[in-house]
Formats: sequence, C-alpha cells, structure tokens
Amino acid sequence: MFKKILIANRGEIACRVIKTARRMGIATVAVYSDADARAPFVQMADEAVHIGPSPASESYLIADKIIAACKATGAEAVHPGYGFLSERTSFAEALAKENIAFIGPPVNAIAAMGDKIESKKLAKEAGVNVVPGFVGEIRDTEHAVEISNEIGYPVMMKASAGGGGKGMRLAYDEKDVREGFESVKREGLNSFGDDRVFIEKFILNPRHIEIQILGDQHGNILYLNERECSIQRRHQKVVEEAPSPFVTEKMRKAMGEQCVALSKAVGYYSAGTVELIVSGADPTGESFYFLEMNTRLQVEHPVTEAITGIDLVEQMIRVAAGEKLEMTQDDIKIDGWAIENRVYAEDPYRGFLPSTGRLTRYKPPVAGWTDDGEENGRRGVDGVRVDDGVYDGGEVSIFYDPMIAKLITWGETRDEAADLQVAALDRFELEGLGHNIDFVSAIMQHPRFRSGELTTGFIAEEYPEGFHGAPTDEAVTRALAAIAGFMASAEADRARRTDGQLGDRLDPPAKWQVSIDGTSHKVKLGHKHIKVDGDKIDIALEYTPGDRLVVAEIDGSELAVKALKTRTGWRMTTRGAIHNVRVLPWHVAPLASHMIEKIPPDLSKFLICPMPGLLVALHVGEGDKVEAGQPLATVEAMKMENILRAEKSGVVKTVNAAQGDSLAVDAVILEME
Repeated sequence: MFKKILIANRGEIACRVIKTARRMGIATVAVYSDADARAPFVQMADEAVHIGPSPASESYLIADKIIAACKATGAEAVHPGYGFLSERTSFAEALAKENIAFIGPPVNAIAAMGDKIESKKLAKEAGVNVVPGFVGEIRDTEHAVEISNEIGYPVMMKASAGGGGKGMRLAYDEKDVREGFESVKREGLNSFGDDRVFIEKFILNPRHIEIQILGDQHGNILYLNERECSIQRRHQKVVEEAPSPFVTEKMRKAMGEQCVALSKAVGYYSAGTVELIVSGADPTGESFYFLEMNTRLQVEHPVTEAITGIDLVEQMIRVAAGEKLEMTQDDIKIDGWAIENRVYAEDPYRGFLPSTGRLTRYKPPVAGWTDDGEENGRRGVDGVRVDDGVYDGGEVSIFYDPMIAKLITWGETRDEAADLQVAALDRFELEGLGHNIDFVSAIMQHPRFRSGELTTGFIAEEYPEGFHGAPTDEAVTRALAAIAGFMASAEADRARRTDGQLGDRLDPPAKWQVSIDGTSHKVKLGHKHIKVDGDKIDIALEYTPGDRLVVAEIDGSELAVKALKTRTGWRMTTRGAIHNVRVLPWHVAPLASHMIEKIPPDLSKFLICPMPGLLVALHVGEGDKVEAGQPLATVEAMKMENILRAEKSGVVKTVNAAQGDSLAVDAVILEME
C-alpha cells in the first residue's frame, strides 16, 4: 500500500480523498493555487505545495507542476478527483514515466472513453445500444445544419471532449444550430482545449441513468447499481439519487451487464461511470442508450456509497496499489435510499445567475462528513451527510466550479430520504451570496418529484417562468405568523430591559399584526399559548434576539426557520421559500396604510450584466435595430457562456462596454433609445 499520495484537485473532493486516506494510514499532499491558499483542504493535508496563480490553466491544469510537487514531497501516487486532469491521458502517461501511480483507470481506457466520438464506436462494437447521430468531423456551421436536418430535430450538439454540462447546446430547429454551433466549439476549446463537436438525436422524455462500475487489475469488474440523475439544469446535474425509482431489477441487470461488457472491452479498472439515456416514454426500460463513460470518480458517488456501504475512494486507492476486489457481484446490495442535492453559488430568484463572493455565514445542518470507517458512517449523522470544502468567511471564487457543498441524505424509503433533505436544507445557513437551497428544497417537496416521474426536462417544464419560491401552505403561513409574533415580543422585551426608559413594570407588547407576503394576521401572545386570527396554535420554541435560526415544534413536527432582521420585521426562509414579514403592534398597524410606496425606476431600456463575467461577444452596435429575443451580448461566467437577449424591440442608443471587458454585476452594457 502507498505511504503518501498527492491529491491533484481542490475543494470538497480534495477534502473527501484526504479523509479516507487518513483513515487508511496514508499521508496526503495538497496542491493549491493563490485563490485556495486558506482553503480547508490545504489545512487538512499533511503537506501542501503552492502551484501557481488562481486560474486553473496556470495551476491545477499544469501536469508538470503536479509532478514536480510529487517529486518534492515523495508522493508515490496521485488521486485526480474529478474535473481538471482526471481524464487527461497525457497526465496519466507523464506520471507513469516518473513511476508515480495514477489512482484511476489505465491510459488506454481514458483515451477510448474520453473521446465521445470514439467511445460511441467502441460501445457499438461491444454490443451496447447507442443513440443515432453523426460521429465524424463537422467542418463548419453549414455542415452542422445539414447533419441536423438529416438526423431530425431536436438534436444535441456536444463538444467531443466536454463534460460537466459544458460545451452542450440543444437545438430544436436550424436557427438554434446556427446560433449555438460556434458557441459549443468555443466552450470546448476554452474548457478542454478541443473544439471538435458531434451531433446526436435528442431523446424525448429522457431519463438520465448511470451505472457505477468498479474493477481491479486482475480482470474483475462489478456494477454497483444505478443512480438517477435526471434533474438537471443546463445539462448540469442538480439532484442525484440511488437507486432510481424507474429502474426495475430486470432493467438494472440488463444495463449493468452491458456496462460491464463495455468496461471489459477497454480493459477498465478503478471506479468509473457509464452514463445512459433512457426513454421515459418506454415503461419497459428497454429503450436505453449509451451516452458516455466518465473514467473517474463522479460528484454524486456518495449516494452509491450510502446504499452499498462501499467506500469508492478507498477501493480506487486499493486497486491502484494492485489489490484485488474483496467483493463479488452477488455481494452488491441495495440498502435503503439516498438523495444528493448540490448546493450551488447561483441565484434561482434571478434566473440562476452565477453568484460569487464571500460566505459571510456558512453553517451546514451537520458538521462536515468524517470518514470513521464504519459502513453506516457513509450516511453521515442520523442519515444526513455534508461533503464540503468551504468555510465560514471563505470566498467562492470566479475561477472554479460554483458548487459550495453536497447534501446527502439516507432513509429506509425514498420519501424518508426526501423529507430529511427538506429538514436539513431548512437548517442550512448560508449568507453572502446567492444560492439554490430554496430551489432544491422546492424540488424535494414537488409532487412530481415524489411520484418519481422524472425526465431531464423536469426543471424547464415545472418552472417555465423561473423560480419564485416553493408554494407555502396555510399551516406553515400561520406558524410563521406565530413565530414572528413571539420573536417581536422577545425583541421588545430586550429593548425595554436595555433602554430602561419604559420602566420595569411595563410589559412588552403581546398583540401584533403580522403581514406575510401582503396578507395580514392578528397574533396574540398569552402566558401559555399563541393565537393567530383567534385560533390557538400548539407551538413550542425558544428565541434569543439575534438568533439566525429558530426551530419550532408545531403539532409534534419540527419547523426550522432562518430569520434575518429587517427594519420592520424579518426576512424568513423555510420550506424552500423566502417570506418578507412585517410585524407591527396592533395600535400602530392601522397607520401603515398612510406610508408612501416607493416605486422602483424603469431599467428596461438598459442591458444590464446580471453577473460578474467576461464579455466574450457583442452582437450589436450603436444605431442597430433589434427585435425582442435577439442576442445582444454573450457573457462568460463560471466557465459557462450566457447569451443576453433583448427584452423588447428598439434601437441601440449607446454601447458602454467592449468585447474582452471584465464586467461587474449590474454593469450597463448598452442603452436602448
């Protein structure tokens, strides 16, 4: 077994690998860029080596710097995590030349599966179902249009070396192909150094199912069941679960055996994932097709660990050291259900725009996951596990992926795991930047999610007008009114004790008008009860002025509410929605109607940059006429290109930015007449 390994990655996956290596008695080396100098994974590792400036292209993506760090520290092996150099053959080959072990699959397997075009040919030869498409070289946009017309719309354009949702565009017609083809090429070149694109038929009502593969260097290959990853946004996974509510035992066996056959065809070993696209319109499950193979550990690997009890990182290390797998296919079981939500730095209330900045408050529902070696330990604390690589006061940088943490829950049933997600998300305190906690909570509560009727179009279909918060039922609204009234009395009590001007004998107000999202409720506090609109509520809670999280027990169930003080009340967040709550004493409330409402200015004539980013293309100039929906500018943020379109017809009056400019959030790009 290795004595020391280097982790050629950052963030939560670096922390994840370090924890398991530590349990195995293996020393660890971290490498870090300028932006990550104070990151938790750097502090956690036994040694740390600085490898360059913040951009990944000048640090984490330079193989020579990783190898130099191995030599300087005596690391015998490298775990690449996911992303960066994890699927780059040249890196694995360079390590081999220096007699440094690569904790991953053989070079030939990475090469064969890393090229989406070649991998489809190999899959077909191995007897795996493949999606109809064009796998040759596409000359230009006109050729792409010609191919798309032959295949039949809708089609998916993908960068051959792409991954993680980057370098992908869905085209429903010729116009979409003409608009998106060059953008896909650019994203492929910028993110992966390869601008080749392939086009394939887009399967309607598709489900994204993936099979976890694990093999050793002695010819043993197993499939560790499936994961359902259908809930995606812009082809980036948001929710993953294991097992899938769609897959039957018969389907699981058929998919698993085909994926094992493909793995054997390329001499695969280590952990890997074969991604399949399955037609949700076919209840037999026989309409499944090979999508791609990821020759690395997946972000969503914890859900597989939770239901199988197998530590995938440990197995990768053991396989790289030449050990045989100790389990057989018959040993692979399914115990319970696990769900993972990715907590991203993006604002769902503003069209999921990327959000960067400092985490002024970061307090997960349970402490970060620790690897105690116990099988059930992979399920976290009471079924709740957080994998993260950030800290309170740390910064989410523009240079890397926007994922902040992964929240994993395990339960005996799917509903139990989803209920745990909702409760844990309510307790997840995160401030300083936009995040998607409310959004994933809303998904967990959504009737369609609970039914298991999922497709990759779930988010687009269920939130066509964007996200504005999860629906709130009357019971939760009344509970919030009671909590707000109780908090207001506690605040008033502290004020009279601190100020001393009201006299000690004057009790704090106990009658409040609580307005929640524009609807008013009368709240009255008694000695042993709270009444809302005249009805008693059975509620128990504690609150000290200044608390950010209030946990109440109502009718035997728990409700956790995050509360941020405002001038006239609180901004309360629970169950996937934000509520602006105004609290006034009964005798003051009638006067509120006399307050003049402030009307926001009209900004519709400005094209405003919605996120910090780089202006990679400006599609219009001064004096140009534009139509509603026409692309005006393209801004790159978090390695993704975002097309900004005209909201209405008009003429461009002035242009305030130039291609190549770095733009701040809310910067004015151009003004319309």
